Amino acid sequence: MDSLKKRVILVGKGASGKDHLRKMLTDAGLKYCVSHTTRPPRSGEKEGEDYYFVDTQEAKSMIDRGLFVEYTEFNGWIYGTSLPEFNSSDLFIMTPSGLSKISKKDRSESLVVLLEISEEIRRERMSKRRDADDVDRRIIADELDFSEFKDYDYLISEPFFTDLPNFLMDFKNKNQEV
Repeated sequence: MDSLKKRVILVGKGASGKDHLRKMLTDAGLKYCVSHTTRPPRSGEKEGEDYYFVDTQEAKSMIDRGLFVEYTEFNGWIYGTSLPEFNSSDLFIMTPSGLSKISKKDRSESLVVLLEISEEIRRERMSKRRDADDVDRRIIADELDFSEFKDYDYLISEPFFTDLPNFLMDFKNKNQEV
């Protein structure tokens, strides 16, 4: 990294391990930004810890009132990051569309980590989930969403994050110098 960064933003296709990595990073001391979504909760997800689960009417009202730093619609569900959460957190999960909506200043102060995990592993992970999304539909949607995505600073392609400790320590040490 050339300069100090205020936040880490994880970006990756479905079942790339974003939530798993997020939990590893929060265990190491980063504060996760809890986003709002209209998506139904997956098994084991907790309100206020994984997401704030809201209905479509509430999400649209928040958009209309300018309460989101960024928001996006993906597979028919709305995802958004509220201003208070954005300003008090240093770890985020975003889509390419959501990332493109943050300010240039906020982007320059962020370390964007792309999780580029093989489709085979992602399909296997998705097939084990019990959620409201179809595996093939998600794979196709991700291919479209990530087709031209190049706005990242760090790439992780190893599905079990064995290279994480060095990356994490670099961020935490530089972040503490601020």
